[in-house]
Amino acid sequence: MSASSEPAGLLEVEGLLAGYGPVEVLHGIDLTVGEGEIVVVLGANGAGKTTTMRAVSGMIPRKGLVRFAGSDISEASTDAIVRAGVAHVPQGRGTFTDLTVEDNLLVGAYVRDDDATEDIARWLEVFPRLKDRRTQKAGSLSGGEQQMLAIARALMSRPHLLLCDEPSLGLAPILVQEMFRTLAELNQESSTAILLVEQNANLAMEIAHRVYLLETGSIVASGDAESMLHDDTVRKSYLGY
Repeated sequence: MSASSEPAGLLEVEGLLAGYGPVEVLHGIDLTVGEGEIVVVLGANGAGKTTTMRAVSGMIPRKGLVRFAGSDISEASTDAIVRAGVAHVPQGRGTFTDLTVEDNLLVGAYVRDDDATEDIARWLEVFPRLKDRRTQKAGSLSGGEQQMLAIARALMSRPHLLLCDEPSLGLAPILVQEMFRTLAELNQESSTAILLVEQNANLAMEIAHRVYLLETGSIVASGDAESMLHDDTVRKSYLGY
């Protein structure tokens, strides 16, 4: 598989190195997410997918170049990266279980200095299950509802780029399909770019523009989603047929 040519991007990552303590997990990753693109990173467990997301969002120490919207954010704090327009939906959701649904959404708007009321109403309409439970504590929600809340909370900062780490993990198939449909609609309606790490390769590639394959901390191939869907190695390794 040959790497595809990649557009100049909203997010540009070059030579990204990251890990935990003395253990280096990422070995010089290059990837790009263009304006309004959905880009999917596929890889087996332990390949470094979550580490990639954490490194991009500044959650762990990293080396290499990370550029967003033309600005170098390689040394920026997580807070500064959020303020620049990047929101991260972590694996495991990370909702504030003792806060209500509405208060979780308000937390998501902490980088803003305007009234967030309209955006709260907007995302409660997009996720009607949350609207019905707006005064409930997040810890009382189902797994699917907590994942919806995590995405809605991230969107409260009005990001230009949404990082989603395994959003389908542990969810029933019908909820997974609903979530991917919502992500695709978000991308189409507001041109929000999405970098997606996902175990459900089939659904992820259906909404993706481009795909990267990550193996043991290195990008081994990339291409447009249509081409990758028809690549024998991708089909056998990630799509199961």
